[in-house]
Amino acid sequence: MSFESLDALRALLADMPGPDSAASAGAAERNGQLTKPPGALGRLEDLAQWYAGWRGDARPSIDAPQVIVFAGNHGVAARGVSAFPPEVTVQMVANFEQGGAAINQLAKAFGARMDVVALDLDRPTADFTQGPAMTEAEVVDALRAGWDAVAEDADLLMVGEMGIGNTTSAAAIAAKLFGGEAGDWTGRGTGVEGDALALKMQVVADGVALHAAATDGLDVLMRLGGRELAGMVGAIARARALRIPVIMDGFICTAAAACLAKTQEDALDHVVAGHESAEAAHGRMLDALGKAPLLSLGLRLGEGSGAALAMGVLKGAIACHSGMATFAEAGVSDG
Repeated sequence: MSFESLDALRALLADMPGPDSAASAGAAERNGQLTKPPGALGRLEDLAQWYAGWRGDARPSIDAPQVIVFAGNHGVAARGVSAFPPEVTVQMVANFEQGGAAINQLAKAFGARMDVVALDLDRPTADFTQGPAMTEAEVVDALRAGWDAVAEDADLLMVGEMGIGNTTSAAAIAAKLFGGEAGDWTGRGTGVEGDALALKMQVVADGVALHAAATDGLDVLMRLGGRELAGMVGAIARARALRIPVIMDGFICTAAAACLAKTQEDALDHVVAGHESAEAAHGRMLDALGKAPLLSLGLRLGEGSGAALAMGVLKGAIACHSGMATFAEAGVSDG
């Protein structure tokens, strides 16, 4: 299963599998028999049943989580929208590969495999205020790189990103997909403020205006996105094809995922929001997608760090659901 064009991917998205209803029902039944008052574990109970349905197992475990970090460079960065130069993307990829970044520590702490996918770092996307960020061939290549990066034996996926200028891209995507003014979606990113922040907002507004004719989310991704955002989109779509649940990261990852939701209505049913980041518009975007975050810790790093940290919450939910005794097993009266 793969695709050679955006239309082919649209067709795949329209025919993706859903959760296993028998496993969902079995998980709900088991949850009702565990040694606790009904609902006492709050949202952990819902998470466990959601995960069970997607894995097709009423008593699942998480044994092979995968974190993938995608990296890409943006032509729009030349406009001065970031506090850091594009060279930092290459340097951070080396840091990921050497195990020195925050995401490396979090992946290791929660037992996840971590992969890094660098996408044509020596060839930035085009400046989206002058034309589409990518051609269809370029965006399809990046989407397929994400699709192919997902391990078929993974049982949980978290995707993250690195790319100087990508909060500008994400803000433009959000503004185009959800409406409103550029300022509603444009934040400080790597730390820009004052005149630089005003410039960033103008760049977002210019990009959205230029691409007013964009149709669905994949078209918006091609016009306003970046290779690393497309990589995340491809990976999230591939996870759905394999019934692998996904924990979504912060502002940039959510903008990428929104491109799927605005292409196929149910495309994110296998996705939960790991956290609400400190990037001001992230909460607004989560609300628009109907995704309640698991954590809110003021993170704004990217890299998949918030998603990886939220993995601990999901692991706790599954440990309780699958490991706890039922009233009958424990010899405890259930009232």
